Amino acid sequence: MAFYFNNPHFLTQQRAGHMLEKKFVEEVFNSLQTDPQPFLERVADNVRWTVKGTHKMAGIYNSKKELVERAFQGMGKMLKEGKVMMEVKRIFVDGDYAIAEMEGICTALNGKRYNNTYCWIVKFEKGLITEATAYVDSALIQQILDENS
Repeated sequence: MAFYFNNPHFLTQQRAGHMLEKKFVEEVFNSLQTDPQPFLERVADNVRWTVKGTHKMAGIYNSKKELVERAFQGMGKMLKEGKVMMEVKRIFVDGDYAIAEMEGICTALNGKRYNNTYCWIVKFEKGLITEATAYVDSALIQQILDENS
């Protein structure tokens, strides 16, 4: 995994306008299955992250700090694992953009499975995610928040 995160060849290629490498994106997203930290290291401090939906976590996050504190840690407080863990189902790459379809593999504090489905569209610049739009099951997030707060 470290090879892709620290691969100067990848960073040079992306700066030169070459396409984003799918294998790099897979490594970034696959870390979400066990530990979100390697993924978050690939999120720019000034990211603009939009979470679509009608639940209280929906909205626009204008920094990594805000994203981590409100979304990642906010949901983590509702889960036995203390963090949202996701299994990647599919990844598509087009230019500087990647689309990842994932499924949550967590258990809520009340013992119910939290198998939300996610679709994230992210833009990479110089190896970092600078923009993202996240689509999720709003009703399931709201149910987890209501039953586990």
